[in-house]
Amino acid sequence: MKIKFLIATFILTSMSFAQTKVGTINTEYIISKMPEFKDVQKKLETYGKTLDDGLKTKYDEYQEKVKNYTEKEATYTEALKKLKQKDIIKLEEDIQKLRTNSSKLLQVRQDELLRPLYNKIGDQVDKIVKEDGFTHIFNETNSLIYIAPEYDITIKVMKRLNIPVEEDTTAQN
Repeated sequence: MKIKFLIATFILTSMSFAQTKVGTINTEYIISKMPEFKDVQKKLETYGKTLDDGLKTKYDEYQEKVKNYTEKEATYTEALKKLKQKDIIKLEEDIQKLRTNSSKLLQVRQDELLRPLYNKIGDQVDKIVKEDGFTHIFNETNSLIYIAPEYDITIKVMKRLNIPVEEDTTAQN
């Protein structure tokens, strides 16, 4: 009886392993080769410059207020000094918030611009998974130690998206 149980367990285990098919993809590589990516980069550069310009304007305003305060401090009453100092401190805080928010805003904008590219890749991955019977697809950028080339669907997705594929693709595998 125990032997029959062990044989049945072995057969069921073997069947469950046979049903698993794992593939990999390098989405960052695909995105870097998509024609739309250059447009995304330009838009991000422009947006980043706009944010930097806003920060520079605030900083110039801050420097001007500090300069004026330093030059005229001796002529100010105590109440006016406190008011000017408060104004300068508020501007310092605004600059710090703007710096912090700028990097967050840039990240949000990048995510917004890249989302359609990831969606295109995802659509093709869904089709390939169904056609080729994959049960799992891992992204190579998550530090996989070994990837068998025959299970890497990166090139297949690129071809379906009409992205030119370089002859030597071993660098991205």
